[in-house]
Amino acid sequence: MTIAAEGSRRRRAGGERRQRVLDTVVDIVVARGFANTRFSDVSEASGVAVSTLQGYFGSREDMLVEALRRSTALEVAEMESMTAGLDNDPWARLVALTERGLGTPVPVWRMLMEFWTAAAHDDELREHAAGLAALYRRPFDEAVADGIAGGMFHCRRSATAIVDVAVGAMDGLLYPRVLGHMRTEPQEYTEVVLDQLAACLGVTR
Repeated sequence: MTIAAEGSRRRRAGGERRQRVLDTVVDIVVARGFANTRFSDVSEASGVAVSTLQGYFGSREDMLVEALRRSTALEVAEMESMTAGLDNDPWARLVALTERGLGTPVPVWRMLMEFWTAAAHDDELREHAAGLAALYRRPFDEAVADGIAGGMFHCRRSATAIVDVAVGAMDGLLYPRVLGHMRTEPQEYTEVVLDQLAACLGVTR
C-alpha cells in the first residue's frame, strides 16, 4: 500500500461535491470496514462515477485517509466550537473537551477502529494515524499549558503524562462503545475522568 505524504499529495478538484463524497466514504467504512471499502462502493452510494472518484483522490488509500482526516477535523472543530469563549478558564475548557471527547458519536469511533486496525499493519497508515492523534490532542495540551501558565493548575505529574491519561481514557472507550460492552453510564465514566484530572492538576471541583 502506498499513500502519498500530506505535503506531497496533489490537490484535486471537486469542491463541495468532493466533501460530500468524503462523508459518504466515512459511512461506508463504518458499515463495511476499511479493507472492504472500494471505489465501486462509494460510486454506488454517492452517484459519482469511479473515474471521477479517481480524479478526486487518485488512489483508494488516499481517499480513505482523507475521509478519516475530514472526520477528525470535524471533531476538532466541534471541540473548538464548544470551548469558544473559555480562553480565560482553562479548567472549564478542559471539562468541555473531555465531555465532548468521551461523548464521541459511535460512527466516529467505528471509523477510528477500522483505521487503527489497518494502521497496526501498515507503517504509512501508522504515520498518518500519529498525525491525526497529534491534531486531536492539541486542544488538551493547550488547555493544560494555559492553566499552568496562569497559575490555575498545579500539576502533580508532567503535563504530557496528564494529557496522555486523559486522551487514553477516551481512546479506551473505542471498543467498548462500538461493541456495546460499556458497563458504566457515560456520565459516571466522565465524572471519574474529570476527578482524576482535577486531582492531577490541583483543581477543586
